[in-house]
Amino acid sequence: MNRVFNILISLILLIFLSPLLLIIILGIKIDSRGPVFFTQMRIGKNNKVFVLYKFRTMRTEAPNVATHLLVDPQSYITPFGKFLRKSSIDELPQFINILKGDMTFIGPRPALYNQFDLIDLRTRCGVHTLRPGVTGWAQVNGRDYLDINEKVDYDFYYLEHRKLIFDLKILYMTVFKVLRAEGVLEGSQNPNTPDKRERFM
Repeated sequence: MNRVFNILISLILLIFLSPLLLIIILGIKIDSRGPVFFTQMRIGKNNKVFVLYKFRTMRTEAPNVATHLLVDPQSYITPFGKFLRKSSIDELPQFINILKGDMTFIGPRPALYNQFDLIDLRTRCGVHTLRPGVTGWAQVNGRDYLDINEKVDYDFYYLEHRKLIFDLKILYMTVFKVLRAEGVLEGSQNPNTPDKRERFM
């Protein structure tokens, strides 16, 4: 998807969803103390670092690391944050990243700045040349259930086959995956999986 399309659609969505966003902001502030947004350093196109935005779903005292690295991640997730994660609503602020040019709608999910194994594998096969996306081929084919090698395989497939019709297919599949909350795991559900939702998603 080209840059103009990304800007136009993200602006329309932010305006259309503004009432929902205000409700979410209010819910976060009522639920726990701290900022509305969670920010984290992520790896973007050509391995450049950028700041990714999400709605905060954890308490402010939670360590800023991947969820699977926490001893008891559930103890840090707020009640409202659990709903935001399950529904993937916490991802909506990434429309800001799209406006800034850090991300696009469709592409590989941005790696954490310290996920060196994932960054290395993507660089070896050229996936790092893609702008990271809010959703992608790996997201609709397993998401949290994929290990790093499987994820990169899907990312490479997207690199080799990306077209507008393919992007539209991924968007279509994303809607149904999100509505059914498919592929979403939290840290305590499968601690052996090395690449959980990076909290952050």
